[in-house]
Amino acid sequence: MDTTSGSQLFDQLVRPHFDRLYRLAYRLTGSTPEAEDLFQELLIKAFGKLDDLVDIKEPAPWLARVMYNLFVDQHRRFARQRMLVVEEGRLPGDGLAGLPGSDDPVANNERMQRLTRLDAALQQLSEEHRIVVLLHDTEGYKLTEIQELTGTPVGTIKSRLHRARARLREILTADGTFS
Repeated sequence: MDTTSGSQLFDQLVRPHFDRLYRLAYRLTGSTPEAEDLFQELLIKAFGKLDDLVDIKEPAPWLARVMYNLFVDQHRRFARQRMLVVEEGRLPGDGLAGLPGSDDPVANNERMQRLTRLDAALQQLSEEHRIVVLLHDTEGYKLTEIQELTGTPVGTIKSRLHRARARLREILTADGTFS
């Protein structure tokens, strides 16, 4: 297969999943620069596996699993030498404009405060609980897809999801977000 047809095939198979994969990268890493690096690393890895990718019926879960594995590998590699990452900005795209609401600055400010408190609460969860909540509740992955992604049994995923939601409820009730 020549490079041009390979690029076109890759684009055809992977481009429809860009938004969801980038959101996953952002949710896993928590910062724009790290998400961009992880996303780029996924694309490089996936292009190298184009022959395998062609044979896969549903490329989205396969790509998400590869990204998750890259994230875990990267996390292990840098665990001993964690650097402070300066946040360059928020998640690109629609941002708050993508949320239902109005042009009312007071309502937008309140919404932003709730989102900030939710992000802070998510950061208080263990990594395994945070990942399950983000994959299931935020990104909409099914339990079986999360099992494929993480290699964790469905029963364990259900347990972690239940405990994570309970802990989030506890944190958000304590800070006044929920009453």
